[in-house]
Amino acid sequence: MKANKEIKDYKLLIVDDAKVMLQIIKGQLNQIGFPWVDQATDGEAALRKMKEVTYDLIISDWNMEPMSGIELLKAIRANPTSQAIPVILITAETKIDNVIEAKKAGVNNYIIKPFNQTTLKEKLITVIGQF
Repeated sequence: MKANKEIKDYKLLIVDDAKVMLQIIKGQLNQIGFPWVDQATDGEAALRKMKEVTYDLIISDWNMEPMSGIELLKAIRANPTSQAIPVILITAETKIDNVIEAKKAGVNNYIIKPFNQTTLKEKLITVIGQF
């Protein structure tokens, strides 16, 4: 992340197959101060959007069809043009194996559902720094 970049200039992409979750997360991000939040309903849709826009951060659900969040993460890390983009995965799964798999795949942080705006902000700060 560019240290001199203002929060209002960040381009975020949230990926979740539940439209209600997209709206909740977008609302939380807007309240935190991120006005530029794009949405995709699965990993494949996210990759298509990434061909059009260079995002500063991606927040993705893990469990989606046809492309899951972990598959999306692996695709992002495999592509030289996107591999440095920070990714936060969100999941209801609490299995340690999932955390290990996500870390091995290059996730920047991990949020367990349910979560609130304070938790989201704390995770964002650990990934992009204080804002």
